[in-house]
Amino acid sequence: MWFNTTIGTDIAEAKRFLEQGETVGIPTETVYGLAANALSPEAVLKIFSVKNRPHFDPLIVHVSSANEIEKYTENIPQKAEELMRAFMPGPLTLLLPKKSVIPDLVTSGLDTVAVRVPKHKLTLELLQQLDFPLAAPSANPFGYISPTSAYHVYDQLHGRIPYILDGGTTEVGLESTIVGFENDHAVVYRLGGLSVDDIERITGKAILQLNESSNPKSPGMLKSHYAPKKNLTIRQFNELNIDEIQAENAGAILFNQYIQNSPSPNQILLSAKGDVKEAARNLFAAMRQLDNSNVSVIYTIPFPDTGLGKAINDRLRRAAVGTE
Repeated sequence: MWFNTTIGTDIAEAKRFLEQGETVGIPTETVYGLAANALSPEAVLKIFSVKNRPHFDPLIVHVSSANEIEKYTENIPQKAEELMRAFMPGPLTLLLPKKSVIPDLVTSGLDTVAVRVPKHKLTLELLQQLDFPLAAPSANPFGYISPTSAYHVYDQLHGRIPYILDGGTTEVGLESTIVGFENDHAVVYRLGGLSVDDIERITGKAILQLNESSNPKSPGMLKSHYAPKKNLTIRQFNELNIDEIQAENAGAILFNQYIQNSPSPNQILLSAKGDVKEAARNLFAAMRQLDNSNVSVIYTIPFPDTGLGKAINDRLRRAAVGTE
């Protein structure tokens, strides 16, 4: 079906389409999501179709409050409840045993479901008005750069969805951190907008299980993901030479300083002041900008491997795998 896709702030319009079993673009604090009724296999199937997403890659279920999570999960560990109190709403997704009300299509047949409470006023209001939760992966073609504005969603999915709820530019700019539990230990399955340090302050030492699998336990674990169409290569900063960059007609995504102090339109600083949170917020928009420009290749560098820098490096590694 072909839609005359519109962008707006009308929650009632988004609600109407979702209740009709359609998919809708929604804002969150992390990235924009492609939402559908999580309790309807027919609606969820449209998410996979619109994104061209493989059915073995599970989806995240979005609810309006932490109290709603117990409707769809069971045997919630004490540490999960502590994380809910500390970080929900926010960029945290919990992987928990699912109740049968959640269709197997949402979880790719797994007995666990990924659930979270998004920290965005419009989407929380929308969820509060619905009598079902929303399954919502990122609102982009499968494997491509995640969208951080309504117009990013429109550029990629117009005609395929009826409506995009415009909540402005996303605050975090990286997907949520996914945490599960094994033998009372917290397990981080995907790095994201909540740092491992923050999680460990609540749970104690967490296990990192960042699988790059073709049959993942949680969303966002595939080896190739978040990738631009153009080749993206990671180099050490001191290996980048401005003359070679210009000769190659290349672009560069950098942290807080230009190559050899030579600013150019094709060099993008993610944070001139060296703020990793600001860099995370700007990452996907920078990738998209260079991917839509006339550069032949995109270079980037390893970021400080602390806090959200770990999640930035994770996204860049997966994006580079997808293009090299």
